[in-house]
Amino acid sequence: MQTNLSPEYQHTADGQEAEAILRKCVHCGFCTATCPTYQLLGDELDGPRGRIYLIKQVLEGETPTRDTQLHLDRCLTCRNCESTCPSGVQYGHLVDIGRKLVDEKVPRPASEQALRWALKEGLNSPLFAPAMKLGQAVRGLLPGGIKAKVPEARSAGTWPARTYARKVLMLAGCVQPSMSPNINSATARVLDACGIQTAVEPLAGCCGGVKFHLNDQDGAIVQMKNNIDAWWPHVAQGVEAIVMNASGCGVTVKDYGHILRNDAAYADKAKRISELTKDLSELLPQILPELQKRITPQTAQAQGLMAFHPPCTLQHGQQLKGGVETQLNALGFKLRVAGNEAHLCCGSAGTYSVLQPVIAKQLRDRKLGNLNEMQPQAILSANIGCITHLQSGTEVPVRHWIEMVDAALSAS
Repeated sequence: MQTNLSPEYQHTADGQEAEAILRKCVHCGFCTATCPTYQLLGDELDGPRGRIYLIKQVLEGETPTRDTQLHLDRCLTCRNCESTCPSGVQYGHLVDIGRKLVDEKVPRPASEQALRWALKEGLNSPLFAPAMKLGQAVRGLLPGGIKAKVPEARSAGTWPARTYARKVLMLAGCVQPSMSPNINSATARVLDACGIQTAVEPLAGCCGGVKFHLNDQDGAIVQMKNNIDAWWPHVAQGVEAIVMNASGCGVTVKDYGHILRNDAAYADKAKRISELTKDLSELLPQILPELQKRITPQTAQAQGLMAFHPPCTLQHGQQLKGGVETQLNALGFKLRVAGNEAHLCCGSAGTYSVLQPVIAKQLRDRKLGNLNEMQPQAILSANIGCITHLQSGTEVPVRHWIEMVDAALSAS
């Protein structure tokens, strides 16, 4: 795609990166076939190709409007289009740049600003955990819309106390410890059973994804640098990996090297952090032999048929497809993805389900319809946002896949 950057952007890092991405686009439109919002809305400007044109116009000097902002806001950043694109267009990076440039020129209504501020500050706040605990205590009295965002309280169980030569770091996450604490402890217990110690660095906080995608990129970079500083002593001591059991956090931390590539003080460290970062599923091949000793096929099969929803941040953002299903089925579990539209987003997409609730609910119900066709005992996923969003629309239990493995270990 030929571009002619306006003088305003010609010599900026954002302009140069965006131009390089735009030049890879060949207008083919394959991306529209797998874009969730285009499928729902049928508007070219609510698909990747249309949004690419809008961003191109801004970079070439056209003044963006509130409509421009709305079309970019409606993007889930699911990156399904990247999996489809034959030219390797890095749409996710481009839309981050586009949103930043448009928001600099198009003011948002006060109510919208307030909601976005509350999300980017509230989800990272130390007050989130007590607020969630209070919400869970009075969950039955809450209005339906709020109740859907408050999962039922669950025990975390015990955290293993043994130490091993093999050690990994794990990011606890900003909302997961209070919304679904068993995910982190189940992760630690499963790895413990395989001779790997899991450590959580208390000085590490939010991965930065929430602020970054709400266009507080400066605030996100502060969080990213804080995490790098917190983890670096462990890296220097030879920690094996930095494990993510929320694929939304994983895709962000794996991008630290790109985001901080021009920062002289952090570029090398950020690159190393990204290299060490592994989604929990990436450890499955190496721990599978030990799990096979501890979980009998009969115990695994007793869990029943499970439907698996691979989050977009896993299958498109990190390009990790089929690993969870393949490895868990090798253990004897009966895990299946939907026969239809397994590639499509469930509508959670970080804060999207709050900011775009109508589209998010449509996508959720569409996803659940495909998953429930299997009549599963439970629905499994790999990201706290997807789990919470899907659970709000079904009575079928929705869990992280590591919780199923942990339950089978306990049963064995």
